Amino acid sequence: MRVYLYEMGKTNIKSWPEEDRPREKLFRVGEHFLSNAELIAILLGSGVRGCSALDLGREIMAVFGSFSRMSHSDIRCWKAVKGLGNAKIAAIKAALEISRRTGEEKARDNRPKIKSAQDAVNILMPRMRDLKKEIFKVLLLNSQHRIIQIIEAEAGTVNQAHPIIREIFQQALQYFAAAIICLHNHPSGDPRPSQEDKEFTGQLTVAGTVLQIKTLDHIIIGNNRYFSFADKGLI
Repeated sequence: MRVYLYEMGKTNIKSWPEEDRPREKLFRVGEHFLSNAELIAILLGSGVRGCSALDLGREIMAVFGSFSRMSHSDIRCWKAVKGLGNAKIAAIKAALEISRRTGEEKARDNRPKIKSAQDAVNILMPRMRDLKKEIFKVLLLNSQHRIIQIIEAEAGTVNQAHPIIREIFQQALQYFAAAIICLHNHPSGDPRPSQEDKEFTGQLTVAGTVLQIKTLDHIIIGNNRYFSFADKGLI
């Protein structure tokens, strides 16, 4: 079923008073003072017949409700919004991904000290909780447990443990890491570990011991919940 746009915008934004145009407003007062719909309108660049970019931005916010839900929505949800072609969808999804990566860059640049599983979760939960496929993130830490780098291990899953363990420690050695914390998500939203998760964690810990790189934790991210092997005394 297609979502039809409200009949809100019959005029082109260029015909509006300059102080009401989203792009001009951004330069006049700053991006912090723009509404969500106005920000989206700037990304869209233009509207569709009978509907301005701002009206389309309002419709997108009405459909998704929040940037969080928008961030990991299936492409089919986007295509259900009439007037959104591939170019406009790509522009919004690229902006959302930039926002997610900004949090990781801030953590890496500030080199915070990781004192608990919660510290790691605070950094990566926003990026990982709503993903529709399983990904692995690894915090590479120095001897004071400050972040050196955040990497995404792409080779395999917990069901293919050996390739991903090899990749993790290759990069840990490359960055001279003294310790690591691994995180992966469960797309189901349930962070409880599977048998494969438990076996993977054991193999990861053994490999780290051999290489003298301490595995501090393996954290599973769910829907605003997480499971920490370290907190449960399992690592």
